[in-house]
Amino acid sequence: MKLYKKESVQYVSASLDECWAFFSSPKNLQKLTPNSMGFKITDYDGKSMYQGQIIQYKISPLAGLKLSWTTEITTVRDNHYFIDEQRFGPYTFWHHKHFFEATDQGVKMTDIVHYALPFGILGRILNTLIVKRKLTQIFAHREKMVDQLFNSK
Repeated sequence: MKLYKKESVQYVSASLDECWAFFSSPKNLQKLTPNSMGFKITDYDGKSMYQGQIIQYKISPLAGLKLSWTTEITTVRDNHYFIDEQRFGPYTFWHHKHFFEATDQGVKMTDIVHYALPFGILGRILNTLIVKRKLTQIFAHREKMVDQLFNSK
């Protein structure tokens, strides 16, 4: 199994408490995801993020392809970091760490995603042709939305 890594860093002009309140709320995921992904939370308990929380989604990463995705919030340390892991979905492996750190430039948000795809060599080809680029687009969209929500005030 080939494991891939995607990392991004963004500074947010807000307090650590404000950032944490926004990013640790599952209901805000849709605000940060491109409309073209057809992202929709189909089931979660409506509570603020906590360890063990299960969140179910529908996504459409490619036109006409609709997928179900279930993640579990496996670790939460308030105002510092949380980790979500795929339990069922399109990846063979998905582990996403979200870090928050107060700095003189604002809150430094660091995301580190490790992922693997099914289908062996075909999965490697799909990563090169589609998946890697799609993840880059999703993170770029999120950065743009965070700038609009927090950094343009």
